[in-house]
Amino acid sequence: MITKREVAQRLDISIEMATRHGIPGRMSDADFTELEANPPAWLVQSRANRRPGARPVWMQLSCNVCGFTETLRPKKWWPEFTYLSCLHHSPADLAPPTAGHYREEVRGVGSRFVGLVDRDESAESESSSRRY
Repeated sequence: MITKREVAQRLDISIEMATRHGIPGRMSDADFTELEANPPAWLVQSRANRRPGARPVWMQLSCNVCGFTETLRPKKWWPEFTYLSCLHHSPADLAPPTAGHYREEVRGVGSRFVGLVDRDESAESESSSRRY
């Protein structure tokens, strides 16, 4: 049995859309396979409406230090991360920024991550993130 959240992740749709279209709280693997093999019209339309290069509905985040993984909905305000790290790891656990770059921390990523973004020192930073 798989949960509605897992079904939504596998179909790359939101949980709200899954609920709206009657996806049950739990589904057997056989029922999911059938849904994938013969998608209903709403799922076909949802997939057809996707723009190439658009943000995915679900994103898998992994810590670059310990490998902890979490799947969740990405936020529009997230920049492209150079590294992701669990909050309890030290920045020294990762490679330092390359010459001519500085590193910003972006907190509030998932349940336990900090995003690290390496930026060019010559570029002006508009972020209020912590620099080091």
